Amino acid sequence: MPSAIVRRPGPRLAEGLVTHIERTPVDAALAVRQWQQYVDALEAHGWTTIEVPAIDECPDGVFVEDTMVVYGDLAVIARSGANERRPEAAEAERTVAAQGYRVTHITEPGTLDGGDILKIGSTVYVGQGGRTNDEGIRQLREALAPLGAEVRAVPVRKVLHLKSAVTALPDGTVIGYEPLVDDPQAFESFRPMPEEAGSHVVLLGEGRLLMAASAPESAKLFEQLGYQPVVVDISEFEKLEGCVTCLSVRLRR
Repeated sequence: MPSAIVRRPGPRLAEGLVTHIERTPVDAALAVRQWQQYVDALEAHGWTTIEVPAIDECPDGVFVEDTMVVYGDLAVIARSGANERRPEAAEAERTVAAQGYRVTHITEPGTLDGGDILKIGSTVYVGQGGRTNDEGIRQLREALAPLGAEVRAVPVRKVLHLKSAVTALPDGTVIGYEPLVDDPQAFESFRPMPEEAGSHVVLLGEGRLLMAASAPESAKLFEQLGYQPVVVDISEFEKLEGCVTCLSVRLRR
């Protein structure tokens, strides 16, 4: 059974970092309910959730995907490009290690956020931009090479993370909202989406795609392609540049 690491939003969520969009008020109580619905959706579709202890002093702690990159039996613990977010990694590391994963670290002067990583088979695309630097990419490539992964750097300038711009369908097709994708030709197969939020899916297995309620046209397109959208409302996290991918770390071995 697949599992996913999650982390409950803290009381300072509304203070989370915003870089590419204007700040708008966040309803923290609604965010907690939306987070629970997200967790419930994972569990309803056969996933076990593993909760990292909350980190109330870090507003962005709910975006737990940024703390690590998991490939095979290895968890590479990230070193965020945002200094304020680095304390989030410690408990996330303990949680993934308790699941039996080997652990290594991105170290200074390298920086890397897990949201900059898109895995498609043995290819690992890494967003090179505001949060992930050249040295972080070099260290990730070195860590994953023994596992047979090919790490490819792609530019990220228009959005916060690579997976703010693109994710991938089960057949490996990369999907993205074209105005926010720096270089669609960097990917072997690319399909433009009609909405920004339609670029973000979590693969639940058996053709099911976890996605945001804010992309109804994209949901229709997925249905036409033979997939089953599993829709959740994450409006409060979208106000902080969050999406369905960054609220969990998916573990599959």
